[in-house]
Amino acid sequence: MANREFDVLVIGGGPAGIITAVTSKTYYPEKSVAILRREKKVLVPCGIPYVLYTLDSPEKNIIPDDPILKKGIEIIVDSVKKVDIKEKVAFTESGDKIKFEKVVFATGSTPTEPSWLEGRDLENVFYIKKNIDYLRDLKSKLSNFKNIVIVGGGFIGAEVADELRKYGEKKITIVEKLPHILYLAFDEECCIKAEEELKKGGVDLITGVGVKKIEGKGKVEKIILENGKSIDADAVILSLGYKPNVKLAAEAGIRLGASGAIWVDEYLRTDYDHVFAVGDCVERKDFITRRISKIMLASTATSEARIAGANLFKLQVVKTFTGTIGIFSTKIGNNAFGSAGITEAMARELGFDIVIGEAESIDRHPGSLPGAHKQRVKLIASKKSEIIMGAQVFGGDSVGEIINLLGFAIQQKTTAGGLLISQIGTHPLLTSAPTTYPIIKAAESLISKI
Repeated sequence: MANREFDVLVIGGGPAGIITAVTSKTYYPEKSVAILRREKKVLVPCGIPYVLYTLDSPEKNIIPDDPILKKGIEIIVDSVKKVDIKEKVAFTESGDKIKFEKVVFATGSTPTEPSWLEGRDLENVFYIKKNIDYLRDLKSKLSNFKNIVIVGGGFIGAEVADELRKYGEKKITIVEKLPHILYLAFDEECCIKAEEELKKGGVDLITGVGVKKIEGKGKVEKIILENGKSIDADAVILSLGYKPNVKLAAEAGIRLGASGAIWVDEYLRTDYDHVFAVGDCVERKDFITRRISKIMLASTATSEARIAGANLFKLQVVKTFTGTIGIFSTKIGNNAFGSAGITEAMARELGFDIVIGEAESIDRHPGSLPGAHKQRVKLIASKKSEIIMGAQVFGGDSVGEIINLLGFAIQQKTTAGGLLISQIGTHPLLTSAPTTYPIIKAAESLISKI
């Protein structure tokens, strides 16, 4: 047993934990900082689907430790058994006692396991876990299966399907209860384009119906749908979202919010001034609707982490987290999709008075240049104020950066008029023409309808 002491103890070694530690060391270089994590190596969360084919193995999807260690941050590989908030000490599974001045819970999330689903315990029912050994085993086992059914058509489900179809000889099926895949992040027209891409790659899609049970004698044999139809399956991947890891915090007496995640204020503090929480384990509000949001993204987690790290010892008034915008991007086949903020369908459902602007162009000029790709931008704005509330983009690889730009616009409460007069840099090999730049043309389209 060892007794150790740090000014800052971060429990959890994912993106949220790493960035909290690095940011705290940047703002308070004189403070001692440690990351306590269970894993010897930590995966890049967003790269997990790609270890199944493109990256070949989980070992090629690792967050490097060198930048953390060079900052003077210590990495402790162990599990926390208990945290005593009042005495400011964490007890580890190996028997160590680690005292702290400030502690940050960055305990992340785990795949949702549906207790209602009969057959979920059969052999060859899998999840997409953030664990190197599990993923290595999963990749090995999936290589032996022909009929693979993915239950859940969110980002992970769609990306895993797109990876597995690259093997060629497998039959991949997605089952999604909602009317379309990616339906919580995109409006119908964009979902349909994503579905078309998957179908073009040979993926079968079953939407608008859920799974009733998984059948088999010891191991998976088939999926039974709610409509009574069955699908032959050698393996099933359950991709039904993730739940926050809050057991350690709850047992320490930290308050949980209405959603069951850790309650935090805008500085990422819990009810205790010396206890912070960041990442998938915390409860969030939507930036636009102010309702509880269950979005779990590494980009959101690292934004929270930077705020928490800056505010650990002295509140930086301008650095607060005011809600998750929910910025998504993915690539299916040769097409990229991006979404930020609220969708048109959600805005109308919640009663917002909105106006839509859309524009299409080519991401090179002239469009005859090699690698040119059609590009489409959709903007959702408040009709009275013209403030941008949401955006969706479809096109080539530049979509990822365009949706980030539009995410900034939403966060800064930019108006359509502000976008319309934006000064931009363009180049034939890199962007659309200045005369048809899709963000500006979409803003122009929006304003013309007010």
